[in-house]
Amino acid sequence: MAITRETVPHTRGEQLKKRSIGVPSLVFLIIAASAPLTVLAGGVPSSFAVTELLGVPLSYLVLGLILVFFAVGYGAMSARISNAGAFYAYVAAGLGKRQGLAASGLALVSYNLMQVGLYGIFGFALSSLLATLVGIQVAWWICALIGWAIVAVLGVSAVDFSAKVLGVLVVLEFVIVAIINFFSFRYAPEGVTTTTIEPSNFIGVGLGTALAFGIAAFMGFESGAIYSEETKDPQRSVPRATYIAVGLISLFYAFSAWALSVGVGPSNIISQSQEYGPDLPFVMLDGFGWKTLADIGQVVLITSLLAALVAFHNSVARYFFSLGRERVIHPWFGQTSDRSGAPRSGSIAQTTIGLIAIVIFAVAGNGSEYGIMYPILTMFTWLTNAAAFGLIFLLVVTSLSIIRYFDKNPHGHGVWVRVVFPTLALIGLSAVFVLIMLNFDTMIGDTGPASLVWIMPAVIILAGVIGFLRGEHLRRSNPDVFEHIGQGGERLEPAPREPLV
Repeated sequence: MAITRETVPHTRGEQLKKRSIGVPSLVFLIIAASAPLTVLAGGVPSSFAVTELLGVPLSYLVLGLILVFFAVGYGAMSARISNAGAFYAYVAAGLGKRQGLAASGLALVSYNLMQVGLYGIFGFALSSLLATLVGIQVAWWICALIGWAIVAVLGVSAVDFSAKVLGVLVVLEFVIVAIINFFSFRYAPEGVTTTTIEPSNFIGVGLGTALAFGIAAFMGFESGAIYSEETKDPQRSVPRATYIAVGLISLFYAFSAWALSVGVGPSNIISQSQEYGPDLPFVMLDGFGWKTLADIGQVVLITSLLAALVAFHNSVARYFFSLGRERVIHPWFGQTSDRSGAPRSGSIAQTTIGLIAIVIFAVAGNGSEYGIMYPILTMFTWLTNAAAFGLIFLLVVTSLSIIRYFDKNPHGHGVWVRVVFPTLALIGLSAVFVLIMLNFDTMIGDTGPASLVWIMPAVIILAGVIGFLRGEHLRRSNPDVFEHIGQGGERLEPAPREPLV
């Protein structure tokens, strides 16, 4: 019999706030991590600039389809296992407990790198905005610390409160992007053309790079399962929210990328993306005579990044909580706030890591030849792309785990849910993972030593190896803790036990 909340009781200080968020709030939490305006301002121009491929909008549809395949099995599994550790618990149930701990290492480090890396672009964007709007020169790291302080407060607040704050910020993002899309089609210097959504302009030399770059726009789509223990209906909320989020952001990204290309003009989209980068949507609005709207858009870009920081912070904090609750790491990490039900210790740990990272990059970047671009070219680029590498690898492993899990017990699901869709996801995600490896040098740029190309992926893989070794150590030294791995949340059905030999 599986370990359930009845057989392994937790103290009040080891429980998240139950039944506190519904499907709409969960969708906002998922989309906040994907940051729609950040993708339009940063991801889309970067893809056009680096790949020199006109068909970039179609990459979001292709990637969205792959992730929908993944979401089918992922959603079915989330209806059976409710655990704040998500990937950790799913891999443990499908592939084994040691493999589950390996997945927890991958997830913890990857989400950490993603969250910390975002402080680089947040600090840069806020510093630039203050210089442009009010003429105040503030160092990027001071601006990053402002964001850090806000995230620290929201991280220990009740999840429903964070969801409401993120909901407002996400709605603002969609409104601004929708306005940018509207003016793009209204002014369209070369007319409303389908050039950038024609398959002939998608299949080319830069296709692999486009998919490798584009997948970063979806990172965080899987985070709904991390909140499963806090949802009002664990069996239905996560699958529904994941389907809605993946479908919405896939179509919205593809449409908005196409709109941006129409607003700039297909003949100029690549060159202007290379020239203006993340400023391109706002430069375009300014060119249309809407400078005030462009300034508002840049303000909302700051809030978009803040929303993503909070979302990834929450993910890391809950992984810390899940591992601490099961005594895989120190029990302190499994403590929650009696007042808010938030994973207090995990949040404090992530806040501390963020502070250390900001200080390290601030000191290292003092007097750097890259000037004001330093946090973008190093902290943001290095860490977030390494995180994308780790998270895609984790999705590949989870796809395999889903297949193995339902092979042990179909739970009434048909072959499409148990095998076909997860297998298609496994093939598609494996292909994207290979593309990331082949293009990793391009993704992290040439702002650091050449060794970064293998050091950053090695750090991710090493985290998984350490997790596996920790599992083997627990198997030998503490069988009781080992037996409970991945079962700290709500088990909705008996799960097979892994033998100790």
